[in-house]
Amino acid sequence: MTDVAERIRWGIAGTGMIARVFAHDLAFVEDAELVAVGSRAGTSAEAFGAEFGVERRHGSYAALAADPGVDIVYVASPHTGHLEHTLLFLAAGKHVLCEKPLAVNAAQARAMTAAAASADRLLMEAVWSRFTPGYQAMRSVLDAGEIGDVLLVEAEFGFRAPFDPLHRLFNPALAGGSVLDIGIYPVQLAHLILGPPEAVTASGIVGTTGVDEHVVAVLRHAGGALAVAKSSLRADLAGTARITGTLGSIEVPSSMWAPETLIVRLPVLPTRIGAAADVRPPERRIETPLVGTGLHYQVRHVHDRLRAGHVASDVVSPAESVRIAETLDAIRAALGVRYPEDRQTSPDDDRAERPT
Repeated sequence: MTDVAERIRWGIAGTGMIARVFAHDLAFVEDAELVAVGSRAGTSAEAFGAEFGVERRHGSYAALAADPGVDIVYVASPHTGHLEHTLLFLAAGKHVLCEKPLAVNAAQARAMTAAAASADRLLMEAVWSRFTPGYQAMRSVLDAGEIGDVLLVEAEFGFRAPFDPLHRLFNPALAGGSVLDIGIYPVQLAHLILGPPEAVTASGIVGTTGVDEHVVAVLRHAGGALAVAKSSLRADLAGTARITGTLGSIEVPSSMWAPETLIVRLPVLPTRIGAAADVRPPERRIETPLVGTGLHYQVRHVHDRLRAGHVASDVVSPAESVRIAETLDAIRAALGVRYPEDRQTSPDDDRAERPT
């Protein structure tokens, strides 16, 4: 791996909404410098560069990859571009932070992580929630054993989207649907707390364009623990989460993807028959305010890993991203949702289409 400079120089591939949020949040990281942007169209790269003061504005992703002044690229292109663009930047010697989902399916995710390992470059899926203060506080409560052994994780994310068959949310050619776009948030939470599931079942509504629009998935994990993950493009779901253990629970008010408050509930129970009640407070609120939107916390983690000489995250590892992709594949398979990329999967690797 090449030496890391005093300031780490970022390029952004894509100029859509998430790219704009990322560019805004990158300003909160003192040792980060946004030096380049790339887009399929020079006009959008020019407009983005002018808005955020980006000096080098490339009218193609290939030109961004060839820019010698870029250390790492944030891939913010549509889902169906993640494989091609990530491989392009890795081959050019860039590190990559790729927006979630990492890939359309697990077969693509495996190809991407293998390419990163071969190139000795960092590739991390931008599961930014895990780096926010709320998730850090949640992790501390769980690690301390305050709520005991976790038996159930429930999480949901949904909104009512205006139907447009050509929009990326509803277009199967763009890997549309609720599961990949927002269902990944509750799924990654289940993975974070319970590990990969041993079995996946799902039911829901598949719309007229053939993508999932309203989904409930049940994941069974080791030891019998369960997770319920809900996603919807048809209904405004509460956006909350609840983690229930043998000794108590953690409630995550909206928004579960970037909470600014956690509520830890510990039932008041006698420790043994005839004993006095537990003196612990039955409810504790933990305030975890965000700075900015919250995407910059993952950038600090990436910088720390690079400066320490690591080319993989220990919070969202390449293997973890593949496992999450396998779960998303299993949910879609249970619903009968297939993308063109699924049909391109090698016959020798059918895991992307087989529910566990």
